[in-house]
Amino acid sequence: MTFSRTLSALLSSVLLCLFLAACESKPAKEPNQKTSQTLKDDLGRSVTLPTHPKRVMGLDAAMTEMLFAVADTASIIGRTQNCDFPAVALTKPVVNNYPMDYERLLTLKPDAVFATEGIISLEVAAQIQKMGIPVYFQAFDSVSDVLRGLQDLGRILQRDKEAKTLVNSLQQKLQAFSRDTAQLQEHAKVLAIIWKDPIYVFGRNTIFTDKLRYLGADNAVPVVMAQQSPALTREYILQLNPDVIVGGTFEKYDKEFFSLYPELKRIKAYQNKRIYEVTDDLMSRPGPRVVESIQELKQVLR
Repeated sequence: MTFSRTLSALLSSVLLCLFLAACESKPAKEPNQKTSQTLKDDLGRSVTLPTHPKRVMGLDAAMTEMLFAVADTASIIGRTQNCDFPAVALTKPVVNNYPMDYERLLTLKPDAVFATEGIISLEVAAQIQKMGIPVYFQAFDSVSDVLRGLQDLGRILQRDKEAKTLVNSLQQKLQAFSRDTAQLQEHAKVLAIIWKDPIYVFGRNTIFTDKLRYLGADNAVPVVMAQQSPALTREYILQLNPDVIVGGTFEKYDKEFFSLYPELKRIKAYQNKRIYEVTDDLMSRPGPRVVESIQELKQVLR
């Protein structure tokens, strides 16, 4: 009887140890040990991303700039053929985004890729996600959208501190623009031409309009149209009668643009020779250089 009780006690001890060992393994399932996170991107899409993305990439030039401003450079594993800023981006492998080189993208094995609304289509994004690569979209209609986008990337990439420092710096510079507005030509109507034949411009519902707001100026296009970059007729531009045109030098426009549309020589911008060239990358890419873009426009509007 004594041996039987001893054996029973021994077996009970072994079972207890096994139970305790099993319980000790459970903390691995605690919330702070999650390996993925499901977020809403700027298009309202549910996107499941790794909690700590180690290999990321932007699918367009603007998003590449955003990532390099916030992410650990070593974690950025590629760029598109159009991504040329910052200079270190040129050291990364190239994935063509138009048309999208799906095979090349897959070989780089990104944990997540990031795209700008309107640059990468939803159809392309769907195809990439079928390959097991999550696509997170950001949308930029205002300067504040850029700042928010940087903060969102900071949270996603576990780089909150770096993103906050950058955003605080940009906000201080933007506040300085607002204080200086009184020194600039007030309420100048500015038309940004991005294509000459047909005439495409930056519409009202674009970040360009918000940049001008910091300078006390306004987009010459007064209403929101169906397209963010609408095509305008010559008659409509005559009605707008912009004070300033940005898109090229006066000499270049006089030779090329106004030779196509001589009737537009009646607008104020031509009459006063207020036609200026600006840096295309700064104008067309929403991103961390948004303050540089506003500074360039400030020089134009003096």
